[in-house]
Amino acid sequence: MEFLQYPLALVVTLGVLITFHEFGHFIVARWSGVRVLRFSVGFGRPLFSRVDRHGTEFALAMIPLGGYVRMLGEQEPGEVTPAVAPRADDISLDQLSVWWRMAISAAGPAANFLLAILVYWLLFVVGSTSYTPVLGEIPEDSPLAAAGLSADLELVAVDGARTDSWQQVNTALAGRLGDSGVITLETRLPGSSSSRTWDIPIASWHQGAGDPDLFGSLGIVPRVPAIVAEIVPDSPAAQGGQLRVWDRIVTVDGDKVDGWFDWVERVQQAPDQELVLGVVRNGQLMQISVTPGSATLEDGSRVGFIGVAAMSNKVSFGPVAALSRSIEETWDKTALTLGFLKKMILGQVSVKNLSSPIMIAKVAGDSARASWQLYCGLLALLSISLGVLNLLPIPILDGGHIVYGLAEVVTGKPVSQRIQIIGAQIGLVLVSGMVLLAIYNDIMRLL
Repeated sequence: MEFLQYPLALVVTLGVLITFHEFGHFIVARWSGVRVLRFSVGFGRPLFSRVDRHGTEFALAMIPLGGYVRMLGEQEPGEVTPAVAPRADDISLDQLSVWWRMAISAAGPAANFLLAILVYWLLFVVGSTSYTPVLGEIPEDSPLAAAGLSADLELVAVDGARTDSWQQVNTALAGRLGDSGVITLETRLPGSSSSRTWDIPIASWHQGAGDPDLFGSLGIVPRVPAIVAEIVPDSPAAQGGQLRVWDRIVTVDGDKVDGWFDWVERVQQAPDQELVLGVVRNGQLMQISVTPGSATLEDGSRVGFIGVAAMSNKVSFGPVAALSRSIEETWDKTALTLGFLKKMILGQVSVKNLSSPIMIAKVAGDSARASWQLYCGLLALLSISLGVLNLLPIPILDGGHIVYGLAEVVTGKPVSQRIQIIGAQIGLVLVSGMVLLAIYNDIMRLL
């Protein structure tokens, strides 16, 4: 049954993205007055359909890998007669001005960007908490070691972009794929208000590499250090009075502590037992004692707790501030996606990084299992990618139709059927080639 979560996640994800995209086309087509014949989510034989009072058929088809909005007068290149005879009061697509036709084409991608804004707005209003990005032990032969960085430094920003989580660090570094120059890291000691910047030199960074190791190649080892960032009032730690905020736990009863989770495990194993801690406070090593409290689990077992929290960042905004922040996030992710496409065309980023629905299914399934926030973040990013890809000037995509419209504005006459047929054939080859390459990449990743 666990295997079914991946195709289910794929169907739900594509269903949401496609429905929003096609609804953008549909609503602007309705505003223009053109008769919409069919709104279909999926291709092939309809599994379900109904017709509204305007004569539009809404269909859910068998193959959930796309969708379309069919309008009166909309002809595929080479089609001689329209599929449906017009009624007396109908307006067909070819009767619309070129500006309305371009607006209908642009509305699909615009709906995808709007969906991303709405999803990011929800995430910013609800808020999220993530572990603060702190460097672990740095390999001696790594670029970070050569620059002089050390463990337990908090990563504040990458190239000036604030990084409250490891996901933001990864996104910022991904934007530098294929570049030469320096990556500027801003760090500070936990609890400190002063920071320092470090320039890490790169040259054609991961150019041509598939699935590049962004962290490992620099020497970044993510870590949740055993540093006390918060003490809960009236907890055993607060009542004991010896632990302080920003104490770094290095030993428990003389044994070395390997990060936060090791520290938590030691505490849980010692309910109501005094522990002697080696802590670093203000650069000085000292010993203190603490006695964990005891909590009883549902199975009757007892575990220790002391009431302290690890270093973490909570990001949340009010409804108004979240709107501007969500627009900014959508803009940044759109710029990142366009940057990837540019670098891929120039050969700075390998085409091995293209992914198909196979990988979308895996990532969507895994993110949905992890948390709904992580899944929604993925949904927003995929929606932006769909919007950007559909705006590419390829004839069978929305961007291609917009280019045809602009050509009509310039020349004063529609693009000829012959050119549209040739364009459609070229576009089909390009899109099919990208899809096949992406599927090949995903199969090789799985193997």
